[in-house]
Amino acid sequence: MIRNRRKWTFLFSIIPLTVYVVIVIIPLLSSFYYSFTDWNGFRQTYNFVGLDNFAKVFSDKLFANAIKNTLIWMIAALILPVGGGLILALMLNEEIRGAKFYKSLFYLPICLSLAVVGQVWIWIYMPNWGLINTVLRALQLDSLTLAWLANPDTALVAVIIAWSWSQIGLSMVIFLAGLTSIPTELTEAAEVDGASYLKVLRHIVVPLLSPATTVVIALMIINSLKSFDVVYMMTQGGPFHTTDTLAMFMFNETFKKYYMGYGSAIAVVLFMIAMIIIIIYFRQVRKLEHLYD
Repeated sequence: MIRNRRKWTFLFSIIPLTVYVVIVIIPLLSSFYYSFTDWNGFRQTYNFVGLDNFAKVFSDKLFANAIKNTLIWMIAALILPVGGGLILALMLNEEIRGAKFYKSLFYLPICLSLAVVGQVWIWIYMPNWGLINTVLRALQLDSLTLAWLANPDTALVAVIIAWSWSQIGLSMVIFLAGLTSIPTELTEAAEVDGASYLKVLRHIVVPLLSPATTVVIALMIINSLKSFDVVYMMTQGGPFHTTDTLAMFMFNETFKKYYMGYGSAIAVVLFMIAMIIIIIYFRQVRKLEHLYD
């Protein structure tokens, strides 16, 4: 009986494992391989250049610009989706009329692809008839209207806001799940003892939300590193590279300039950064598991 179970388990695992190897593992290993070459994506022959691509990566001013923009994006991800998701979760955790409707409404953007999110926010940011400029003109604040995505001073902030809007629902749901696991007896006892809402929040709710907070922070940071779809739809890294992230920079170098070897080196660097964050995340999760055992 056990042999038959193992046999069927193995047979049913072959197809998903094969798909995973073909779609994930082989391209991943290919990126590592081509990062040591000068292949342009078309030639059948290419030269091995050792670590030259990586040396170029760390001396490239555009790469430094992409790193800076990605760091700004990561910081914004810790403030907007994480902070906004927590505030929404705390509000909707209270017994308010229509809470289920509001939960569904705020969660809806995460169900949209980032390409769709980008297109929606392009309409919002349109200089002539976009929602923001239309409202500003209606309020007779014409001097504040801008071409939000074409202005180097506002383009990155505009794209980050669009991305955060799509992610805030995910944070909210995870925080709501964490709030339901907090015993109501603790908060009620603190309130009976005269503790204010802010003290209950600071000394009871936030500490007990640590597992949920760790998950949300890790997800937002990893998602910020993958921020390509919305950037490509809205600005393609412009104007003047002001919205270039690592993912967008890698795409431009690989598929627009056809520096396949150099683009692969950028992809490897991005992969290593993501792996470091994931390792730190799992270490924190283990610490929390020991704490709550």
